[in-house]
Amino acid sequence: MTPHSLAFYVDVIRSGTVLGAKPTDGPDQVTAILGSDFVENSFDDQSMWRDYGMVEFFWGRESRDDPWVGYHFTLQVHRLSSWGGSIVNRVIRERYGRFDRHLRFDKLERLLAKRGVRMEDVPDSNAPAYTLHWQPVSQVSVLTCGVQERGKYRRSGERIGDVYGVSSSMSAERVAWFRTRYGRQNV
Repeated sequence: MTPHSLAFYVDVIRSGTVLGAKPTDGPDQVTAILGSDFVENSFDDQSMWRDYGMVEFFWGRESRDDPWVGYHFTLQVHRLSSWGGSIVNRVIRERYGRFDRHLRFDKLERLLAKRGVRMEDVPDSNAPAYTLHWQPVSQVSVLTCGVQERGKYRRSGERIGDVYGVSSSMSAERVAWFRTRYGRQNV
């Protein structure tokens, strides 16, 4: 993987933003940053998300008359194993370059640590198939492919230790709830 694409993930985890787009930004603000090449999805009048390739932003609202309120973004890193770098938004590719099909968590964690950014392990209901890691300052979480359960198959060439997704925001309260609910047995 090129150092430039690794820099993208480091930037997202350090800042809690995608090229400066915050999880709380409205649809127009995000589109101004990532461009108009997206697919818009909705289950109803109160929720919407836009798929910018590997990046998705999510919004909600009380009623059709209310403005959209941003609350979440996810980098669907696992899509790279099937689609390669072509799934990455053009604006991101122009800034960061080529993206490999796999992002290894251990490599990412080492790069973050060299920059003084620490990740905490968080127990998760998906263990041991996936492991969850959290950056407290930016409130970004990283879901990583864990141990393959017997009789279960990995999709699309995912490997143990590959990053599956990166999401924001995960609050300290939510992490505390995960720790209470799922304990430390699967960390």
